[in-house]
Amino acid sequence: MIGQLLPSCAVTVEADEAAWTADLLPEEAEVVARAVDKRRREFTAGRSCARRALESLGWPAFPVRSGPSREPVWPPDVVGSITHCTGYCAAAVAPLSRLRALGIDAERNAPLEEGVVRLTCSPRELEHLPARAGVSWPALIFSAKECVYKVWYPLTRRWLGYLDAELTIEPDRGTFAARLLLPEVPAGFPAEGLRGRFAVTDRHVFTAIALR
Repeated sequence: MIGQLLPSCAVTVEADEAAWTADLLPEEAEVVARAVDKRRREFTAGRSCARRALESLGWPAFPVRSGPSREPVWPPDVVGSITHCTGYCAAAVAPLSRLRALGIDAERNAPLEEGVVRLTCSPRELEHLPARAGVSWPALIFSAKECVYKVWYPLTRRWLGYLDAELTIEPDRGTFAARLLLPEVPAGFPAEGLRGRFAVTDRHVFTAIALR
């Protein structure tokens, strides 16, 4: 599903049943050596998908370590992103020569707790939620802002809060635009016009941003 939201230069792999219990490479296993089972399963599925995607770009058996903020560490000429939630996991990668950054995210298509909504959605976003039924729009906003961060952090190495970006959703087009509300944005990062795409099923919402 997420692969349909990305340009053709991106390689996307979704987890099958075997991915959740696949073998990790030694460098990856170190990351979750003391993790609880749920965290280990999600990490395992994500790394399994990531390694399969990287193999398509000529990087077989590349260990996808974690950086200081738990972000995946990709080969030097690759951009990528991993997402996992209940019942779904995927990874996407692309050549750095084709994309500057890549962000994907999936969340359950279910209502968010009120406290989470307040922390992630601005009053303006809540005021302009689309009217289409069958979609947890706050969950989609949460997911899209995860994508914004996954594009932002590799380029800036700086924190970005959920309320530091404000979304405009175009439900008929399956797209969204993100505007950063920071007083200052690093040179070269598009403070205006950061655009993404989304898709919805009964169980999940999916979002993706590919920064060319």
